[in-house]
Amino acid sequence: MILNIKIKISIIALMLAFAMMGGCKKDIEKWDTIYPSQKENVNQYDVPFENVPEISDIIMYEVNIGAYSVHGNLEGLRNRLEEIKDLGINVIWLMPTYPIGQLNGIGSPYAVKDYMEVNSAYGDLEDLRALVKEAHAKDMAVILDWVANHTAWDNAWIADKSWYVQDASGNIVSPNGWNDVAELDYENQDMRKAMIKAMKYWVLTANVDGYRCDYAEGVPDDFWEAAIDTLRSIPNRELIMFAEAADKDLLNHGFDLTFGWDFYNKLKGVVNNNQATSGLVTVNNEDYSNVPEGKHILRFTSNHDDNYADDTPLAIFNGKQGSLAAYVVNAYMGGVPLVYSGQEVGCPQKLSFFSPVNTKIDWSINPDMLATYQDLNNFKLNSTALRTGSLDSYTANSDVMAFKRTSGSEQVLVIVNLNNSQVNYQISGNVQGTWFDAFDDSQITLGNALALQPYEYFVLKK
Repeated sequence: MILNIKIKISIIALMLAFAMMGGCKKDIEKWDTIYPSQKENVNQYDVPFENVPEISDIIMYEVNIGAYSVHGNLEGLRNRLEEIKDLGINVIWLMPTYPIGQLNGIGSPYAVKDYMEVNSAYGDLEDLRALVKEAHAKDMAVILDWVANHTAWDNAWIADKSWYVQDASGNIVSPNGWNDVAELDYENQDMRKAMIKAMKYWVLTANVDGYRCDYAEGVPDDFWEAAIDTLRSIPNRELIMFAEAADKDLLNHGFDLTFGWDFYNKLKGVVNNNQATSGLVTVNNEDYSNVPEGKHILRFTSNHDDNYADDTPLAIFNGKQGSLAAYVVNAYMGGVPLVYSGQEVGCPQKLSFFSPVNTKIDWSINPDMLATYQDLNNFKLNSTALRTGSLDSYTANSDVMAFKRTSGSEQVLVIVNLNNSQVNYQISGNVQGTWFDAFDDSQITLGNALALQPYEYFVLKK
C-alpha cells in the first residue's frame, strides 16, 4: 500500500513538472533558435585568464595598433608589452582587429568586413593568440573592440538585406550619416544569433577577456542582455564588458563600464574656461548616482575619438604639466582611468586610426613624463584608498581640486592646481598636519596654506 501511494505521488509530481515545463518550453525553444545554446560544448583555446581584475581595480590602456609601432601590427605591440606593464596597466583594449571594408570605405576600422577574421595588415589569428597569451603571462587582460550597430558594405552579411535596416524603398541605410557602413536590423533574429556567435568566437578561439562595445546605445538593450549572458555562461570566464555610451542604464543590462564624457568636458572647462573645481565634485556625484554596486565610469583625458577629433592632452590641457595635473584628478578622484596610445610620452601629434595609419608614436620623447605616468598608475594600483576608498572633497578655492580618499587606516590626500598661475591654497583644518609624499616618502607638514605653482600637484599619504 505504501509503495502504491509513493508511486501515485511520483506520477502526480511528474505531471505537475511537465505542466510547468509546458509554460516555458516555447521560451526555451525560442532561445535555442535565436541564440547559441548556453550549454554549447565548444573546445576552448588555451586556459582562461584567472587574474582579470575587479572593475574597481582596472587601469586601462587603449591601443591604436597602426600607430603603436613602426610596422603597425600585433607583433609590434607584443614587443612592447613590458612597457605597458611597467605603466601600471592591467587591462589592454585593442581597437578593431578585423578586416576593414573597402566598398564605400574611408579606411575606418569600425567598418568591419568580417567579424571572425584578423586584419591581415595586423597579422593573423596566431599573432593575436600570441599577444593575448603573453599579456596574460604579464598579468594583463585583453579586450577587443566590438562593432555591433553596423558593418562594412562588403561584409558577407549584406547578401541578406533582411539583416539590415532599410528605407521605404528597400534600400539599406547608413546610421548617423556614417556612409561607409550599413546599419544592422535587430528585429532580425538570425542576425542576432550570428552576432552572438561571432562574439563567442574570439573568447573561445583567442582567449580574450571581454569587449569594448562601440556605439552601444545604437543596439537594443535586450540584445546586450542576451549576448552578455551568453558570454558570461562560458565556463571559467571572468569577462569585462565596457559600453561606449553615456547612458548609465546600460550598466543594468550587463555592462560593467560606461564612458565619462561629462567629467572630461568639465575638466576641460576648469582648465581652460575658469570654471570652478566644485563643478567636478558635482559631475562626479552625478556620474555615480544610481550606479549599481561593482559597476564604474571610465575616466579619460584622451581616447582615439577625442584625440583625433579634438586634440592631444598636451594641446587641450596646456602642455606637459597641465596634462599631468588633469590626469591626476581624472585618475584619482574616482572611476576607472584610461591611457591612450602615446599619451604617456606626450605624443604631440593627433593619431589617425584610419587605414593606412602613417603617424607613428616616437617612444623616445619625454622620458620624465613617462616616469610620472608610471608612478601615478602604479601608486593607484597599490592603493586601496584610491581604488575603492570613500571621498571627501575640499574646493574652497575654485582653481584647486583637493580631495581625500580613505580606506580603513589608509588615507590619500590629493591637491591639484588646475590653473596656469600660482595659487595660495588655504588648507582645510581636516587635513592639516603631517603627511608623506606618495612617491618618495618625504615628510610634508601642512599648515594653514600651501603655495602651488601653475599646474602643480601633491599626492600625500598616511
